[in-house]
Amino acid sequence: MNRINQKLQEDKKLLSIYFSAGYPNLNDTVSIIQDLEKNGVDMIEIGLPFSDPLADGPTIQESSTKALSNGMTTEILFDQLKGIRQNVTIPLIIMGYFNPILQYGVEKFCKTCKVIGIDGLIIPDLPIDVYNEQYRSIFEAYGLINIFLITPQTSIKRIQFIDSISNGFIYMVSSAGVTGSSSGFREKQTTYFKRIADMKLKNPQIVGFGISNNETFTQATAYTKGAIIGSAFIKHLTKEGINSISNFTNSILN
Repeated sequence: MNRINQKLQEDKKLLSIYFSAGYPNLNDTVSIIQDLEKNGVDMIEIGLPFSDPLADGPTIQESSTKALSNGMTTEILFDQLKGIRQNVTIPLIIMGYFNPILQYGVEKFCKTCKVIGIDGLIIPDLPIDVYNEQYRSIFEAYGLINIFLITPQTSIKRIQFIDSISNGFIYMVSSAGVTGSSSGFREKQTTYFKRIADMKLKNPQIVGFGISNNETFTQATAYTKGAIIGSAFIKHLTKEGINSISNFTNSILN
């Protein structure tokens, strides 16, 4: 069974952390992953830096730009992750844009992910219809779960289609904007969380965008399986460095 599915079966609210590979420094990737697991994180989204990250807010854009200037590439990331499964057991997901994957070669990319031990992919700009018609068989052949995003504006019909071809979790964007921390969720967002929960989808939902502390984590997981934190964690790395990850995770979970 895929590690994502195993994790989703656990009787707890899940914390997933996103960071840009190669940030703050090129060779920080593996140590950040190891420290996150050690400090209670359930899943990790490893951002594959891209020069035009349309869905990302300024914090993630800046970390992606810095990672690229540090020299991060798809090949270097895969090289860094060789052997990661010797001491990391939680699900690892690569989140990135489709262009670098297409340039690398879709099947070659998926095959390398399988060899390394990557469990899933999040590709915000890969249209679901294109995925379903052209790439789904490749992803499934290499045991990769492709995770799709929904927003408050996504139609019921679209959500049901996404649910029908998904086999992991649905990434539930808390708003229609870009990534970035906010001070809390308003009634409109809470109503959206409940509306999706009431649909009784077969795939659990994990909320991303706007989660930065224990309060927003608790709000986001009231109707969902878990929450994803990206910008707030990257801000912490920028300010505190990679040696105080436990302080950040403790502030979310306790």
